[in-house]
Amino acid sequence: MDLIQQSFQRLYPNKPLNYITKLEYNLRLNDFNANIKLYKNILSINLNLQWKDIDDEIKIGLIQTLLIKIFKHKFHTHNIDLYNNFIRNIPILTKKNNIDPYLEQSFHRVNQQFFQNELEKPNLAWGQASFHKLAHYNFHNDTITVSTIFQKSSLPILDFLMYHELLHKHHQFRNHNGRNSFHTSQFRQDENLYPNKQQIEQEINDIIHLQKRSLRTIKPFSVWDFFK
Repeated sequence: MDLIQQSFQRLYPNKPLNYITKLEYNLRLNDFNANIKLYKNILSINLNLQWKDIDDEIKIGLIQTLLIKIFKHKFHTHNIDLYNNFIRNIPILTKKNNIDPYLEQSFHRVNQQFFQNELEKPNLAWGQASFHKLAHYNFHNDTITVSTIFQKSSLPILDFLMYHELLHKHHQFRNHNGRNSFHTSQFRQDENLYPNKQQIEQEINDIIHLQKRSLRTIKPFSVWDFFK
């Protein structure tokens, strides 16, 4: 019996698995990532290659988490607990080899002011010029990524974004019935402690609107413009 079948039967002991299962490991996914796809009668799961040597009981918890998402059910199992505990400990094992110096300065300021220098430094990187995902903390590779639209912003704005993402690293996540909650009530309470939060959020909105408007006003050109 393969891991998908084991995971399914532990979730649904009285139901038959009426799908052809396909489990693959590859390097196309980011560190410790995974995805699931159901197409006709084929249920396929792809795991990042780093999962290959991880204990099967932890992988069953991961697969059960994916099954719950695709079948839209609520479950809590011992294996899901094992998986979530493993994810929470990934930052301890992750190499820190992608650290932008400017973001590192922001990390040190925020860590000292709000976390008593108790947080371990994550990877710190600039992402794409995103207007929707302004910053993001990835538990799977212990990385904070910040949109490049803030590369020239003021330090209070950058530090607020850093503070928000470090709160994710600090609080991690809460799992209930197989669903992860990242913005818990405690998270929101701590986020509201940031000085001048409302003013900074308005300044962030202003930056987004200004940059979007500048993109709309850029005149498209033809290669023939260079020969006029």
